Amino acid sequence: MLPTASSALNVIVVENHDALRDATVAALRSMGHVVRGVGRAEALAGELDSFRTDLLVVDLDLPNDEGISLSRRMRSTQPDIGIIAVSTQTGLDEKLAAYRGGADIYLTKPTSVAEFAAAVDALSRRIRPRAAGATKMTLNTLTLQLQGPHAVVDVSNHECALLLAFAEADESRLEISRMLELSGKTTDSLGKRALEVQIVRLRKKLADAGAAEPIIKVIRGSGYQLCIPLDVSRRPSAAPPTTIASTDDE
Repeated sequence: MLPTASSALNVIVVENHDALRDATVAALRSMGHVVRGVGRAEALAGELDSFRTDLLVVDLDLPNDEGISLSRRMRSTQPDIGIIAVSTQTGLDEKLAAYRGGADIYLTKPTSVAEFAAAVDALSRRIRPRAAGATKMTLNTLTLQLQGPHAVVDVSNHECALLLAFAEADESRLEISRMLELSGKTTDSLGKRALEVQIVRLRKKLADAGAAEPIIKVIRGSGYQLCIPLDVSRRPSAAPPTTIASTDDE
């Protein structure tokens, strides 16, 4: 039975071997998923900008350990993405490296269509709730609180400024320079690393409040995009609901 439109996944296949990439893409499409295929990791940037990705199928036989690096990077920027690693290597060390690099499932090439389909189906049980529809969140700029279906979460002044800017920006996208300014951070590499940490914390607070992934995604070489609906309120809270307080220093 093919997935319905609401449960079909958006999949990117990164595979160096043309014939195998075409076969993998065809197999995924036959399962009812929306699929794009690329031959190298660097070709992925443009796809990620325009294609919300639920599942990554990555070839670990790419040169210069590109596959492991890509898997690790995607796991860091999109914690809830599904990752299937494929490789001709059968050794335990290679498998452990893949799992440490963020893979959910490791498959040895050549893989049967039946085993591949079973792996995708197993991962889809975790991934599909993300496609069920984004939950609207409300930011109260007066009380510095973020309200969602699960809880009300305290945010800092800088986090509030970032969220407000996301809500007001075109397509909810912000340039890194603007985010550094709003966060009160320097424009050097140290400030950018501090911003990355802040985004990780902010993503967690949104998830604690009830937001579903993808929440905040990286726009490579540009900035970040808020992927969930966000309303802004400047009124006092009618009643203090259960709150998850945060003591994170900025």
